[in-house]
Amino acid sequence: MTHLSSSHPTTHTSASVGRIVPKALLAAAVGLVLASCSNSDNAADGSAAASNETLNLYNWSEYMPQEILDGFEEETGISVNYTTFDSNEAMYAKLKLLDDSSQYDLAIPSTYYVEKMAKEGLLQELDKSKLSNFKNLDTSFTNTKVDPDNKYSIPYMWGSTGLAINGDSVDPKTVNSWNDLWDPKYKGQVMLTNDVREVFGMALLTLGYSGNSSNPDEIEAAYDKLTTLMPNVKTFNSDATRMPYIEGETALGMTWNGEAVMANDEGLTSLVYKYPTEGAILWMDNFVIPKNAKQVDAAHKFIDYLLRPENAKIVSEEIGYASPNIAARELMDESVQNNPTIYPSKEVLAKAEFQEDVGDEALQVYQQYWDKLKTGR
Repeated sequence: MTHLSSSHPTTHTSASVGRIVPKALLAAAVGLVLASCSNSDNAADGSAAASNETLNLYNWSEYMPQEILDGFEEETGISVNYTTFDSNEAMYAKLKLLDDSSQYDLAIPSTYYVEKMAKEGLLQELDKSKLSNFKNLDTSFTNTKVDPDNKYSIPYMWGSTGLAINGDSVDPKTVNSWNDLWDPKYKGQVMLTNDVREVFGMALLTLGYSGNSSNPDEIEAAYDKLTTLMPNVKTFNSDATRMPYIEGETALGMTWNGEAVMANDEGLTSLVYKYPTEGAILWMDNFVIPKNAKQVDAAHKFIDYLLRPENAKIVSEEIGYASPNIAARELMDESVQNNPTIYPSKEVLAKAEFQEDVGDEALQVYQQYWDKLKTGR
């Protein structure tokens, strides 16, 4: 599990920011809007307690239930400012650009960006003596090679990127492979995530390469193949990948498994989620504390609050993604525990690939071809 990453139901403001080259276009990620959640006067022991603390949380859109935010504020008296991003690149660029501003106390990047940010000194070490609920995590998701001993990160949610098919428009039985998206009969009907690594990862898998390739020739081959897909592509979306399907804009394409669950819950019961024959793209998102965070103690309190089984259960059941919290899973309904869209089988996991950091040099190659792909449409 090198990276069991990426979006996500509440009243948050989300800004659409495309993926960018880390050094060249840092300023392009600035401009995301802060959305404040209300304060509460209740202390953890139930007595009234005023607090002037505000925790600045930087997270994916639609990726934190309002019930959790309200409960934390009620218990601790710490208010939460919730700001959203729509890609790891946007998150990274803003944190790096605002490195000395101490604007954010807690962020939720994907694992391969945890590794990158830690290497660049953008994160501070966690104090696990303040995380009494760390023991609730499944050890399959801790002490990974990208963050040994969880020095910088704590697992939040994990999930997959796979195929979405609207059964009202396309027979789901006919779509089983990433390659099926290239069928000319789907001209103008396909949605791709607005994520360079996921889209190129998909293309690389169809060519028999690793989705984590850092080989420039393989990345170029993936670009060449993606150019032949573009006539079929209607839109890119990483804010809420279920919406183009719900709104009837697209009939098939990519999505995150949690978004497929949410789409079903919101009435689009015809949307089918499948793991491609070439393998799904798996990711895990994690809590990290930026190195210049001001409210470090509040950040630890929030992480530990989310590690409580009953709270992790609320998150997973509301937003449709898998929880790395084994104690929380034991509390979930069997219908959730046994839902293969949320918790894939061992056979699916064996064919899937977790995202890894490919290094800055390779990432810039990806970005170069990503820009060409989107501007050449």
